[in-house]
Amino acid sequence: MKKLLLILFLISAAGKINAQWNFNVSMGLDFKSAPSFRDYVNYALASNQVASFKSAVAFGSEIDYLIKPNFALGVEYNLQIDSYNISSNTGGGNSEISYVHHRPSVLAYYVVPGNGYQFKFGGGVGYRYVAFTQKLMSTENYSASGLGLLLRAAGNTLLSDHLYALIGADIRYDFPGDITRSGSPIVNPATGNNVNLNSFSIGIYLGLTYQL
Repeated sequence: MKKLLLILFLISAAGKINAQWNFNVSMGLDFKSAPSFRDYVNYALASNQVASFKSAVAFGSEIDYLIKPNFALGVEYNLQIDSYNISSNTGGGNSEISYVHHRPSVLAYYVVPGNGYQFKFGGGVGYRYVAFTQKLMSTENYSASGLGLLLRAAGNTLLSDHLYALIGADIRYDFPGDITRSGSPIVNPATGNNVNLNSFSIGIYLGLTYQL
């Protein structure tokens, strides 16, 4: 993440003095399909079947730099959280499978500026890291890491001096790969395959943008 910020800083130093910075924070929902992970949850928590697409909450923050009137570069940190659980009727406690998906990205945008508004269209690529926990008979922690891609459209509408309302949508392909612990993957006994968190998702989000 430090390298991404350094790259953005060096690019901005070479840009125009009157270029603009945008800082935003957001919260939204991802509607995602992760077939391998879904099949594992449906096996491990048989009474809590997961549909092909399921929603998950996501939080984001981003810094953009307008190099030219119609072109901007940015760095984003996005966090997706998802969990599945069932309550035991036999006094054995709850069973739970959950994960936190870290999704930083470098982004490039085509910008359409206007009087009191701004539209951005673009995409990016970044590192993906998943911290995965399952509590079945005991609590076990796993992880996965890989790459991800995204396409995005976003709009900003002026609320007051320098402050904008933000609304956006994105499409993501994330490939963090197999979920492992000390190099050993989780295997789904129902399929005999390693469990991964590769996914396709469509997200919508709302937030605020502060422009300098």
